[in-house]
Amino acid sequence: MVSTGTKITLPFVVVATLLWYLSLGSVETWVSWAILVGVGVLAPTILTESDRFAAK
Repeated sequence: MVSTGTKITLPFVVVATLLWYLSLGSVETWVSWAILVGVGVLAPTILTESDRFAAK
């Protein structure tokens, strides 16, 4: 069985990787990394934590 956190995180990681790859040639390198970290790490972490606190 897959946890709720994984169900939330996995799509964000896939989208972040796709956006990162597409942005490599068109924007500055730091923007590409910000997209990867922001969409792939920060957004799912915030959603998972807010979901966890809402369940309490």
